Amino acid sequence: MKLIIAIIKPFKLDEVRVALSDIGIQGLTVTEVKGFGRQKGHTELYRGAEYAVDFLPKLRVEAAVSDDMVDQVIEAIEQSAKTGKIGDGKIFVAPLETAVRIRTGETNDAAL
Repeated sequence: MKLIIAIIKPFKLDEVRVALSDIGIQGLTVTEVKGFGRQKGHTELYRGAEYAVDFLPKLRVEAAVSDDMVDQVIEAIEQSAKTGKIGDGKIFVAPLETAVRIRTGETNDAAL
C-alpha cells in the first residue's frame, strides 16, 4: 500500500476528485494548507498598498491506495490538476505500513 499526497491549486479540487472517482478511488482527505515553491509567493495590491504574500493557499489531497493503483492515481492527479503554469503543485508517494478500518476491524487492502 502507498499513501499518495498531492499539493494542488484550490480551484482544481473538483477536477481531481472526479478523476480519482472515475478510476475507483473511494476516499480522500483534503486539507487547506499554505506554502511556496519556486514561485516564492507574489505581491498584491490592496487599497493602494502593495504587500507580499509569502505563502500561497494550496490544498493537500491524500489517498491511501493499493500498490497496483499507484501509477493510475498519479496519472489521474497529474492530468486533472495541471494548468501548465508555475505553482501547479507536487505529488509525493510514501509507503503505508498498515491501514485499519475502525468500524469493522478490516486491515490493509480490505480497509481501503
